Amino acid sequence: MVRPLLVIPLLVAAVGGIWLARGALQRWRDLRAAATYELAGERWPMLVRAGGAMVCGVCVTALTVLTALGAFGGLSRSGTGADRAEPAVDAAEAGAWPGSAPGAAVRQQAAPPTATGSAAATPAASAAPSGAPAVASRFDSVGHPGGGELLQSAVLGPDGKPRNVRVWLPPQYAKEPNARFPVVVMHAATPGKTADAEVPDVLEGVGAALQTGRVRPFILVVPEAPNGTAHPCELVAAAPAAVADDATLRATIAASFRTLPPGPASWGALGVEGGAPCAAAAGLARPDLYGVAAAISGRYDAAALAQTGAEAPAGSSAKLLLAAAKGDAAGLDAARKLQTALKAGPGPAAKAEVRISDNVQDYSADRERLRLVRQAAQFLAETLAKAS
Repeated sequence: MVRPLLVIPLLVAAVGGIWLARGALQRWRDLRAAATYELAGERWPMLVRAGGAMVCGVCVTALTVLTALGAFGGLSRSGTGADRAEPAVDAAEAGAWPGSAPGAAVRQQAAPPTATGSAAATPAASAAPSGAPAVASRFDSVGHPGGGELLQSAVLGPDGKPRNVRVWLPPQYAKEPNARFPVVVMHAATPGKTADAEVPDVLEGVGAALQTGRVRPFILVVPEAPNGTAHPCELVAAAPAAVADDATLRATIAASFRTLPPGPASWGALGVEGGAPCAAAAGLARPDLYGVAAAISGRYDAAALAQTGAEAPAGSSAKLLLAAAKGDAAGLDAARKLQTALKAGPGPAAKAEVRISDNVQDYSADRERLRLVRQAAQFLAETLAKAS
């Protein structure tokens, strides 16, 4: 379907060029005839037509080359599409996913390309959570915030329905084509939205932290918040069972990008403002899956989260950062109440390592949030494994 679309403007440009060239030639002949009889003539009509004919000639040349090479189809796939899976599974395989729509665009890869286009080692199937299909979705670039690359794809959620998932790759991802990186999942608080849409400067904050050179790089995964409730994070905080291992998300990210094997040493959680309770609940409920969590400027149900921590798998210990600006009295009070409730809680809750940050102060709320994000990025990077 590409070539016919190119042929139409090619023909229009060719016809227009011929018409303008004939007009310019006719004007030139008129000027020569006028000069023979020593009469004055206007040159502009001839020059305008000649210029238009030249422009049409350039367009014809370019469109001819594009038509011959089929460039529109090829160029769209020849970019720097780092680590995106191309071969699509057939409809039968796509339909094998529970709850997937017919013909869902689920893709599988044998070896994801590196940033330079060469094939990299495929993450081992054993690295994915048991029982989860190791698949790679096609992630398309949607921007370059914070000095990295932001990509997006539709990934099936726990309910079997597709939802948008954004992945931010740090600048080091393209510079170190053989390295594998830890992963941080950032939770959103608004149904149907991703956290970077709620807090637009969060990616700039993470990128600024990495640019200092004191923070180790990690991949940031930003899934869309589920629908069904106006406040997903309040539901999670009140219902610990709602914090489950999203096996499909973990398997998809592990198969689509160069990540360290999923687990507490390489996966963490992050939440800002309304998403903070989700991050805290994820870290407290499943420290065997998320080894560290950072919650910024949140308001917490201390009793519910303490119970969440108490019901965590035996033998695991949560690591949690609760950060708020120095002038955010309500946020700091909520953080201290949660810390106290966890210390007084039973079982794994009492073993949780909770750190409170209350030293950030700046001239505006936006600046304070940016500094809090940088602080959280440093805490997460220090706790998670180093890219290797």
